Amino acid sequence: MTEQESVQSDDEMLCDTDEFELRDADQLEAIAFIGEALSPFYLQDPRKGAAAVSFQAMVDLDVEAAAPAWPFVPEDQAASALRMMVDSLATCRDDEGRFLSDDDLMWEYRRLFIGPGKKPTPPWGSVYTDREMVVFGKSTLELRAWMRAHGIARTQDERTPEDHIGLMLALMATLARERPTCLDEFLRDHFLTWSGHFLDELAEAAEHPFYEGLAHLTAASLDGIREARGVSVTYPRFYR
Repeated sequence: MTEQESVQSDDEMLCDTDEFELRDADQLEAIAFIGEALSPFYLQDPRKGAAAVSFQAMVDLDVEAAAPAWPFVPEDQAASALRMMVDSLATCRDDEGRFLSDDDLMWEYRRLFIGPGKKPTPPWGSVYTDREMVVFGKSTLELRAWMRAHGIARTQDERTPEDHIGLMLALMATLARERPTCLDEFLRDHFLTWSGHFLDELAEAAEHPFYEGLAHLTAASLDGIREARGVSVTYPRFYR
């Protein structure tokens, strides 16, 4: 797996095991699918990154077939977001139909998430929840401490703050498969607290329909997961 969290097995590191009842395996697999399907689009530059397989799958996607099957999201919402993403990639093909990012997609990714100018939607949670609006803020350190306490270790990309939206989606997928007892606590205390706010900001700021559609699809998916898991979230004050 690329640029995502790996989980160390440790029988002594448990999350809410006294109240935890293993949910349906299909639901957990669907949550893992959401994380794995969407995280590369936030983590990888379309031109230079390692998400070509994910972009190719989106280029080739049959929206009419995919929308009814997309987990946790009503068919009409899934179809609208997926259609926006797929149609926006119509120019991103070489002569043999293989994905090849055009300049508009590449520069939009960099404008939104990388810089060098001021980023309209920084992809780190603490930028929105920390009073100083900084990376590696308080919420990042709280997530790091939680991961350490439960034996959840990162193996790649040590320089990127743990609360990057792409890394959080990837970690969600890993927890759903390998440490489901920790999943709801992660969602409640560390991810869903800020993801909806960030995704609203992204949908508003995006000037390329791919990233607008991605924001809508991610938001609807996470909201559906929250409802399916029965997770009650206390939202912090947002400073940005």
